[in-house]
Amino acid sequence: MRSVTQSTTIPQNFPQSSDLTGRSALVTGASRGIGEAIATELARRGASVVITSRKAEPLAEAADRIRAAVPGATVSASAGNTGDADDRAAAVAAAVAQGGGIDILVNNTGIAPLAGPLMDADLAAYRKTFDTNVVAALGFVQEAYRAGMKESGGSIVNISSVAGLRSTGVIAAYGTSKAALIRLTAELAWELGPNIRVNAIAPSIVRTKFASVFTEGDNEARAAASYPMKRIGEPEDVARAVAFLASDESAWITGETLAVDGGMLATGGA
Repeated sequence: MRSVTQSTTIPQNFPQSSDLTGRSALVTGASRGIGEAIATELARRGASVVITSRKAEPLAEAADRIRAAVPGATVSASAGNTGDADDRAAAVAAAVAQGGGIDILVNNTGIAPLAGPLMDADLAAYRKTFDTNVVAALGFVQEAYRAGMKESGGSIVNISSVAGLRSTGVIAAYGTSKAALIRLTAELAWELGPNIRVNAIAPSIVRTKFASVFTEGDNEARAAASYPMKRIGEPEDVARAVAFLASDESAWITGETLAVDGGMLATGGA
């Protein structure tokens, strides 16, 4: 019998409640960038972590980097396509086998193959965006629920985007998929409480390969100047927010979307 469960009451040892020792986590899209930073932060706080993404070699290299950054951490890789039901099941099974269950699920995988007006959008690519960013996330939640989270409880964190909270006019397909993920987060929070908490994080521009077009050359300085915090985000900014939502420090928070955006939404600009 596993002794580690997610608390649904006020933690008795609140100052240490960010400690994730004994928890088992699965982080998707974790071969680099935000996903790797999230996995590293969860491991640093004591969680057993399984990371997954499509390509095996970069994923294995990420696992090595995490173990190097957090000596003694329990980290393994389960390569697979997030859109494949068997691969999702295998990743969840790996987390259960390694950690004795699954307590934390972070849906970080996301794609943005389309830019520009929706009237010009290729519908097959638009459908693929939703399949990856929304449908696959629900698929992972279903797998985790069936694999024991239903009984033991847990915390699910979906990585959305500020593009899901405000129109950009540039990445509309991505933004509408991320808005759907936010809606899915709220629906799941209602359906899965009180044992399972479900929240989302909406980052703005973060220094990753995914957002490299915004950080190359003078683009970064221009972007940073428009933020109240006067800098773009780092993967660790998102990772610390995820760790908070995964821990008992957020024991009475569910169905919420936390903007990690350097104050960008507060400006009211585009």
